[in-house]
Amino acid sequence: MTTFIALAGKGGVGKTTIAALVIKYLIRNHLTPVLAIDADPSSNLNLVLGVELDWTVGDIREEMLEQVKESLATSGAAIGSLPGGVTKREYLDYQIRSAIIEGQDFDLIAMGRSEGPGCYCAVNHNLRTIIDTISKNYRYVVIDNEAGMEHLSRRTTRDVDHLIIVSDPSLRGLIAAQRIANFRHELDIRIHNAYLVLNRVHGDISSDLQGFIAKMDIPLIGVFREEEQLSEYDASGKPLIELGEDSPFYLEISRVMEQLKK
Repeated sequence: MTTFIALAGKGGVGKTTIAALVIKYLIRNHLTPVLAIDADPSSNLNLVLGVELDWTVGDIREEMLEQVKESLATSGAAIGSLPGGVTKREYLDYQIRSAIIEGQDFDLIAMGRSEGPGCYCAVNHNLRTIIDTISKNYRYVVIDNEAGMEHLSRRTTRDVDHLIIVSDPSLRGLIAAQRIANFRHELDIRIHNAYLVLNRVHGDISSDLQGFIAKMDIPLIGVFREEEQLSEYDASGKPLIELGEDSPFYLEISRVMEQLKK
């Protein structure tokens, strides 16, 4: 049975950092295989995981649509097929499976660029179906979302077991986190559990912020403090997945993940 973990939050709060260390925890504890889905158009989850990225789902989608346009213009081929009689579903399935990046004990799919002008409904439906089919082969799927959650239901039709909403220790960040928490009820997918984690914390959390957090309808399960070693990894381009297991950041990830498993 596959467990889905999704991360959300406004831009710049460190979702990708948290996602990378969640994946490290799963690998370290032999909860594999793991599928990482980078749903942020900026596509930088591969950098913190230490793998190269050559091809994204967005690239595949756009190339297929260009082929469809050319086929219609030159030969009047059937709308549902590509040159050679290949269906759109078959083309997408082959290309996406070919684009999976294989890491050590994890695989990565990068969604890449967002949609351009035109209707993508049918393509997105096929993409969701294919990715959901692929996901069944993994014990855990970790989805690093772009800011907000508007596109989560475009990435999967599966239920999300655990939604981790990441915020910095600011009122604006917490207000954004609360909006995301509220928005989860409007999605086409079911989210079983939702949690709040604070990232990039300096010193004590003010009483005002503590009061705001206490009124939120999601529990605070993790507090990640600024760590010099993380900054050094970022500056040197060293993958965060290689962060030492004695790192306070990794130890906090471990504590959070143990709570999710209860």
